[in-house]
Amino acid sequence: MAANQLLARELVTFVGATFFALLCSSPQVRGVDYAFMKDATQAANVSYYDYIVVGGGTAGCPLAATLSEHFRVLLLERGGSPYGDERVEDMTRFTDTLADTSPGSPVQRFVSEDGVINSRPRVLGGGSCINAGFYTRASDDYVRGAGWDLEATGAAYRWVEDVVAFHPELGPWQAALQAGLLESGITPDNGFTFDHLDGTKVGGSIFDADGRRHTAADLLRYARADGLDVLLWARVAKILFNVRGRRPVARGVVFHDSKGRMHKAYLNARRGNEIILSAGAMGSPQLLMLSGVGPADHLRLFGITLVHDQPEVGQGMSDNPMNAIYVPSPSPVETSLIQVVGITQVGSYIEGSSGARHSASARNFGMFSPQTGQLATVPPKQRTPEAIARAAETMKQLDDSAFRGGFILEKILGPLSTGHLELRNRNPDDNPSVTFNYFSHPEDLRRCVAGLSVIERVIQSKAFENFTYTDFSMETLLNMSTGFPVNLLPRHDNDTTSLEQFCRDTVMTIWHYHGGCQVGRVVDTEYRVLGLDALRVIDGSTFNASPGTNPQATVMMLGRYSLVLTPVMFYRVHFEHSPGRP
Repeated sequence: MAANQLLARELVTFVGATFFALLCSSPQVRGVDYAFMKDATQAANVSYYDYIVVGGGTAGCPLAATLSEHFRVLLLERGGSPYGDERVEDMTRFTDTLADTSPGSPVQRFVSEDGVINSRPRVLGGGSCINAGFYTRASDDYVRGAGWDLEATGAAYRWVEDVVAFHPELGPWQAALQAGLLESGITPDNGFTFDHLDGTKVGGSIFDADGRRHTAADLLRYARADGLDVLLWARVAKILFNVRGRRPVARGVVFHDSKGRMHKAYLNARRGNEIILSAGAMGSPQLLMLSGVGPADHLRLFGITLVHDQPEVGQGMSDNPMNAIYVPSPSPVETSLIQVVGITQVGSYIEGSSGARHSASARNFGMFSPQTGQLATVPPKQRTPEAIARAAETMKQLDDSAFRGGFILEKILGPLSTGHLELRNRNPDDNPSVTFNYFSHPEDLRRCVAGLSVIERVIQSKAFENFTYTDFSMETLLNMSTGFPVNLLPRHDNDTTSLEQFCRDTVMTIWHYHGGCQVGRVVDTEYRVLGLDALRVIDGSTFNASPGTNPQATVMMLGRYSLVLTPVMFYRVHFEHSPGRP
């Protein structure tokens, strides 16, 4: 028992660092050389297109590929290419990405005003380049609630799946999680499916059988090469408007390349041409504000010329809170990402990841490692390079058994708690200020507590007995998990006796933040920005709730489906326009 207590103390101090590294491990991909992709330094000073898509992420890539079939399209991505970048390609290097705070990193870290450490993508392919790879569709009820057509969304999902989605093979730990969920009453057994179905299922993965990550950037293979230009390291500063008419009309964008040179891209003078923001839940509302579209009083604070007073921009921000229980194992466990999910009747989703990745020479555990500067036991002003190096060296000395085990996590449906986003300054490269107000709605807290109870049943199930210590009580596991440096929030004495307090104190992100440009508040049902012409927003910032257990499939689908949503586009594609520059 004494040995187990020592192990528990080591786990409390260090093992929490493995969680996000496991959740986001990124197998290798083969390089792709798109003829239409180039560095923004090679861009013309002034250019003209039918459509300008801002943001080459999970929605922007499929959107640009689809539009290029019939139009001249410019896709502007503020980051670089995922191809040939070992930080994205190599599974063993991915944790280095979370620790990399350089301007060239594929990940840009931010900390919400709630004190929760988070990350946003800065790479072609967006969040699909830096996530756990879980692929699952939204439920039919979600699709109907969004006003989408079931048949058309199905076709758009299949278009995505033909390139990026695969059937994962479960190892022993994931198989035990699947069986434990079923034993715990999360039924029926739905086997492998992309569909969102109550019960337990094996979901899809964007990792293929060879361990290669497929991302939204791979969907650009659908593009017509003559119809698309992709510019990397193109930092959009603002949208340009013609304000002389009855309503402001978007007419172009200003962007800067990596050398700081300014470029302008304008829409061709043809009815129906548009600028489409696909910069994500952080980037799209931020760019609207920087362009003069947002709450008038807030924009005046930064000296931004008002184009359209829209107080709803930046409102309705939400992030699906995640809470996790670490389960130390007496047996070796495979390294796995999220492959199995329990879709419960209590408003929570149960998933898991397992196995630590490290070598004898280094242990870098991503956003929780000393290398990221987020070591909870070291005050921020004392996180010097020397202190971080000492903490990393201490980590290297621990026995491998201290890192054997896995996490069972839950995220809640919705959520119902909402917050807001505001500017910090006028620099588009800087993160805006965002508050998510985790668990401010009592129903979110109830769902979290109910999900933790399901996790307890799984841990105590017969199916999971080979991966648990019999003398580790649930209170012991809660105590371990409470000690992890998962956020910047203080802990309380009753964390192990009050599941409500545990939920609040150990809240993490699962990177499913959304809102800020919601349908009915900032955009209409066809994603046109209210009060403006020639401008849409098509990405997760328009969502009122996160779709399914993981949004990436639906965000990619939306990039394809947007033509169906837009009658003017649909008419022009099929009846008016022929390929080529006018």
